[in-house]
Amino acid sequence: MPEVILPGAAGRIEGRYSPGKSETAPIALILHPHPKAGGHMNNPVAVQLYHLFMKRGFATLRFNFRGVGRSQGEFDSGIGELADAATALDWLQAHNPQASQTWVAGYQFGAYIGMQLLMRRPETDGFISVSAPANMYDFSFLAPCPASGLFLHGAADTIVPPPEVERVVAKLRTQKGIVIDYDLIEGASHFWENNMADVEGHVSAYLDKRLEAEPA
Repeated sequence: MPEVILPGAAGRIEGRYSPGKSETAPIALILHPHPKAGGHMNNPVAVQLYHLFMKRGFATLRFNFRGVGRSQGEFDSGIGELADAATALDWLQAHNPQASQTWVAGYQFGAYIGMQLLMRRPETDGFISVSAPANMYDFSFLAPCPASGLFLHGAADTIVPPPEVERVVAKLRTQKGIVIDYDLIEGASHFWENNMADVEGHVSAYLDKRLEAEPA
């Protein structure tokens, strides 16, 4: 899991990178929670997502948004963070030019940034959004959503009540050509403290289902 430093618009971007198992291995970018709420690339959910892709042979990158850890710059209300994510995806693609698939996965604020990135990168094949903050940000930009993916949410999430996410999911499900999965986990909070096994189980099952249907 080598440390990497990427050149970003606000200075260096600190990341951790696991190469793929073949030249055509798919790639995955992992996005962490809100920097102003203590989010960083070593958040347990972000690390869990990183390992789930890594175990399946993906070339996988997670990184700190600007102003977090050793990444330079300052928090930029999502605008600069989206630029950081695009820079990181560019780096991943440059190092894996023959990648068979492109995936984006994010937790909380990272899910919001990930969905915005998805809209700007139509080559993306799939996404994982954990605890998407649908009541904090306007997700109406997902029109149309270019890829199928999974929304994973806690039924006991009091920060982002499930109906807020279900409203987004219902809208996306009206689109043709994509399939949106929505897994609601009983007893799980916004932070997944006692439900990390559920994150592992549900994301694993979803990835395995997709990779079986569309081998990478």
